[in-house]
Amino acid sequence: MEVIRLDQISLWRRTQEEFSYDLKKTLLSILEGKYREPAKKLVLDKIDLVVEKGEKIGIIGANGSGKSTLLKIISGILRPTSGSLRVRGRIAPLIELGAGFDPDISVMDNIIFYGVLLGFSRIEMKAQAHTILEFAELQDYALVPVKGLSSGMIARLGFAIATDVQPDILILDEVLSVGDESFKNKCKQRIDRFWDNNATVLVVSHDLKFVQQSCKRVIWLDKGKLRFMGNPTETVDCYLKGLH
Repeated sequence: MEVIRLDQISLWRRTQEEFSYDLKKTLLSILEGKYREPAKKLVLDKIDLVVEKGEKIGIIGANGSGKSTLLKIISGILRPTSGSLRVRGRIAPLIELGAGFDPDISVMDNIIFYGVLLGFSRIEMKAQAHTILEFAELQDYALVPVKGLSSGMIARLGFAIATDVQPDILILDEVLSVGDESFKNKCKQRIDRFWDNNATVLVVSHDLKFVQQSCKRVIWLDKGKLRFMGNPTETVDCYLKGLH
C-alpha cells in the first residue's frame, strides 16, 4: 500500500540576502530607484517519489543537496512551493531533535505536548511518560523546565519520545550521533526494531555502508534534483562515480 506520494514537488527558499533585507532598507532603495527583488534559490526541483508501506529508503547526496529539506516537506515542517504531497499514517520526524519543545515548561509537560503534536492523546502520552524518561535517562528531570537541560539531554528526550510512540512512518536525519557511546548503542538497538517490523523508514545518512546494508531502495539527490533511484548498490555506485 502506498503511504507517501510526492508529485513534482519543488521548493524555492529565500537566500540570506533576503532574510537580512529589512523594511527600512527596502523603502530607501525604492525611493532611490535601486530596489531589486532579492534572490531565491531552488532547493528542490520537481521531485517525484512513491513510498510503499514498510519500505526502508535511504537518501544520499552531498551537503546542501536538499536531503533534509525533502524530509521536512514529507514531515509537514515545510510546505512546497509547487507540486502535491500525500502522506498516510502518523509520522515521527527525527530531524532536529527537540526543535518542537517549549523551553519554559517541564520535561513531563513537553513529553505530553510533543506526543499530541505527533497525533497521540494526552492519556496515551501520560501512560508512556515513565518509559520515555527512563530511556532518555532523565527520570530525575521530569519537573525541570526544558531550558534547564543541556543540548545533549534535549536531543535524548526528542529521540526517546519520537521512537517510543511507534509511528507508522519514521523519518531519520543523521540522528544516531546522539549522546555518549552507551546511549548511541541504545539508539541503534531501538532503530533496529523499526527495521524488523512493518514501519516505513526514510533515512538520510552519509554512512554509505549502512545505507547499502539496511535499505531496500536508495535515492541520490544532487543540487535539489533526484539524480538516481534504485537498489542500494547501484545507487551508491552512481553517486560515487558522480563525485569523481
